[in-house]
Amino acid sequence: MEVGRIVRDRPVPFLYGFMIVTLVALLPIPPLLQNQNYHQFADQREFFGIPNFWNVVSNLPFIAVGAIGLAQFRRNAMTFVLFGGIFLTGFGSAYYHLDPNDQTLFWDRLPMTLCFAAILSAVVEERVDAKAGAVLLRPLLAIGIFSLLLWRWTDDLRLYAWAQFFPFTALVLILSLFPPKFTGAPYWGAAAALYALAKLLEHYDHEVYSFIGILSGHTLKHLAAAAACFAILRLFQVRQPLETVAVATRA
Repeated sequence: MEVGRIVRDRPVPFLYGFMIVTLVALLPIPPLLQNQNYHQFADQREFFGIPNFWNVVSNLPFIAVGAIGLAQFRRNAMTFVLFGGIFLTGFGSAYYHLDPNDQTLFWDRLPMTLCFAAILSAVVEERVDAKAGAVLLRPLLAIGIFSLLLWRWTDDLRLYAWAQFFPFTALVLILSLFPPKFTGAPYWGAAAALYALAKLLEHYDHEVYSFIGILSGHTLKHLAAAAACFAILRLFQVRQPLETVAVATRA
């Protein structure tokens, strides 16, 4: 396809152009306000004195994955941001679910924006251009953090929605059009699929809880998203340059 050829021939200009176009496209869209029904989760049971128990404790896998990632990959800026974001997501989300409201939701969303920025940067670095991926991390982090500050100042979530969904869209596009340069590529596909499942479970929180009666869709969303993070952790643990593997195989 023509678009695919353009992306492959000039990937970095296309990516920045895509960013600018999608950001400008937000302008005519009416302000996106936080729906207060969002805080009314299906499972609000209290156990051991902890309100919304399962939505709180289901964040523990984020902390575990993030801690392991930080211990193993903290010397690289991109992986430090990525696994630091995952680690802090566990605490931020648990804090939010103890008392769900807009103020605590800010601390849930803030570390997630770090993860989104770092994941896209990692994919660009791995599939497109190493230097471009490293450079992209800074503007993505700036936009993500600013999007949440803008939400607190104006109650408008448009830019935060972009900061969440643009990296996922760009990630799928890059994975589809650019061949891997490292082993472990299926882990990216697994992570994307698990994240999509997590968003689906989040949307059907009440329906899932009514159907299975044990855990809610939102609790399962945490577990699916943590599984996606684990898939990314495994990717970094096992990946090797394909050129190195090819040389070793010939030898």
